[in-house]
Amino acid sequence: EEIDAAVLEALENTQFILGPNVAAFEKETAEYLGVKHAIGCASGTDALHLALAAAGIGPGDEVITTPFTFIATAEAIRYLGATPVFVDIDPKSFNIVPSMIENAITPRTKAVLPVHLFGQPADLKAIGEICQGKGLLLIEDCAQSFGADIDGKMTGSWGTAGCFSFFPSKNLGCYGDGGLVTTNDDAIAEQVKVLRNHGSKVRYHHHVIGYNSRLDELQAVILRIKLKRIEEFSAGRRRVAHLYSELLAGSALTPPAEDGIGRHVYHQYTALTDKRDAVMEALSKAQIASAVYYPIPLHKQEVFAAEFVDLKLPVSEEIAGRCMSLPVFPEMTADQVRQVVEVVKSVR
Repeated sequence: EEIDAAVLEALENTQFILGPNVAAFEKETAEYLGVKHAIGCASGTDALHLALAAAGIGPGDEVITTPFTFIATAEAIRYLGATPVFVDIDPKSFNIVPSMIENAITPRTKAVLPVHLFGQPADLKAIGEICQGKGLLLIEDCAQSFGADIDGKMTGSWGTAGCFSFFPSKNLGCYGDGGLVTTNDDAIAEQVKVLRNHGSKVRYHHHVIGYNSRLDELQAVILRIKLKRIEEFSAGRRRVAHLYSELLAGSALTPPAEDGIGRHVYHQYTALTDKRDAVMEALSKAQIASAVYYPIPLHKQEVFAAEFVDLKLPVSEEIAGRCMSLPVFPEMTADQVRQVVEVVKSVR
């Protein structure tokens, strides 16, 4: 009801692009995340693209990242003519391994782009030390980690910039596409604002080639209302996830592990199994959704395969073949969790 009323009010105001709700949402989000600047944009993919561009990433540069993520992470690097350098993941957290980052650094490395996959923060303390020691940019892919933190410091506030998605299924989701770039760097914030708005600081004055990537007012209205409840949403997801992990003991699924590095907010509840097809078929028959994120690591995708034909990343490849995600949302009841687990446990 609150969202419906606010959307109607915004429609009456007829200020749809970069309006007062966008400005208010940016301010409120910056305060929640503990950053100096939060800049809305059109999608999480655009957030990555704009952050990398504003940080000066370009042709010939290398950006170290994970292959076990959605393709947008590597797409944004490619958009700028830079090269993604894929390194393997930890078998429990599914996040990039800091020691492997260090081994992959070359004279062309300009940035590290960790992904806080499924809502589990990457090891930003270790990664940050590497970046600081080597003079590298740290750009966080926070598309799945809104509300996650390490020792009270939010993801998106650790690096040069953080990149968020508000795709409808996200922990903080709007009713379409939407994104956000966070930074404590005044120059990067200013450049992101220029780039998202056709390279313009003043209307009809353009000093660089920019993009059309603006968060619209209706999405900002929705996000402002949901933002007030994000801690409640995160607690709900964690409640569901912890009950799953308790009840799945002895089943065909190995629950995800919380590695102790920060607060996991469970954008997805992703478990491992050698009986994925059988479990998913049983769930489908019971009219329970399940999904595989992600079945093909990026270095094996057709668009990258020829370039990385000799690259072997055994953990990513194994996890991609064994992972599956169960339903998780803040309002999910204990009875619904038990219903899912009962079906999973019926698979022997």
